[in-house]
Amino acid sequence: MWNIVKTETNKQDSNNVPPLNMEGETATSFHELANIFNNYFANATYSIQSDSSDNSLTALDNLKLIYPKSFPRIYMTPVTVNEIKNIIKSLKLKNSHGYDEIPPRILKISLPYIISPLTYLCNKVMSSGTFPTWLKFSQIALIFKKGDKDKLTNYRPISLLTAFSKIFEKVIYKRLDTHITTNSILAKEQYGFRNNALTEKAICQLTVNILKALDNKYMVGGIFCDLTKAFDCVDHDILLGKLGYYGIKGNALNLIKSYLKDRYQRVAIRNKSSKTFYSGWNKVIRGVPQGSVLGPIFFLIYINDLPGTVNQISSPTLFADNTNIICMQHDTHSFIAVIEDVIEKINKWFQLN
Repeated sequence: MWNIVKTETNKQDSNNVPPLNMEGETATSFHELANIFNNYFANATYSIQSDSSDNSLTALDNLKLIYPKSFPRIYMTPVTVNEIKNIIKSLKLKNSHGYDEIPPRILKISLPYIISPLTYLCNKVMSSGTFPTWLKFSQIALIFKKGDKDKLTNYRPISLLTAFSKIFEKVIYKRLDTHITTNSILAKEQYGFRNNALTEKAICQLTVNILKALDNKYMVGGIFCDLTKAFDCVDHDILLGKLGYYGIKGNALNLIKSYLKDRYQRVAIRNKSSKTFYSGWNKVIRGVPQGSVLGPIFFLIYINDLPGTVNQISSPTLFADNTNIICMQHDTHSFIAVIEDVIEKINKWFQLN
């Protein structure tokens, strides 16, 4: 259906092919262009990373002020054959694949033959706290967003992971999600990437906050934050520190540290003739893979203490990295003071994190 729509509206996939001339830098081939994109994605966050001017306080110190009570330790239950079977069955019957060229379709067909060794390997991974090295290589597909096609910033990187990596990630995700849900770790103001928390609910909550204030004759103002490369700016050390504080310790924390460490990526570009060109492999220093199973839950944990910094004086609503904060006061003087206080507090959180 979408192929027909794209054809009729002249929006075929070929329109997603970037030009060889990008921001004044001309590539002689699509292979060279792929390297330009890969270098950009690997290093783009350096220009927008902020150094905190307050060295007396760290991101973890700030988290402890928001959640002074300690959290229980996670329990990583062993993997069963049935769990692996259900995970593989839940994979979409697709032929798309990562760098290993093994699509989910092959795994589903091979299920009876690979289920026992996969169960053994998953349990080995959790008991050793080590994520398999060859599952830490991701292939980046370019998604053109909008604007000028010759600007690197107008392309979003989507990580295509191996099908085997998705199985291991789903095993880890299930245990993280159980721990987070059981201990009510995620802030109630967060609506992104959560079960039964849709965009409509976030919009509804935001609207209710405004209408209640207006009904009570308050002055109402909003602060709306759209973060640049939010997933790519996640600092691994800060994330690991926060995970540990939320009770994800021991082998569970070692496993996540192993998952984040020594990851590599390459960019794949397909020209109008459907020929694919690859960049070299670049090491990923920070960020969580977009398109991965674990990326969203890691980001929610990373940003989880942000609403707690301002929810005593305002009404924040978050949907993943989109942060909306409603401020209300009876008089102009108090209203301005609250707005300035909220901006100062969230700015401090961004500097620390």
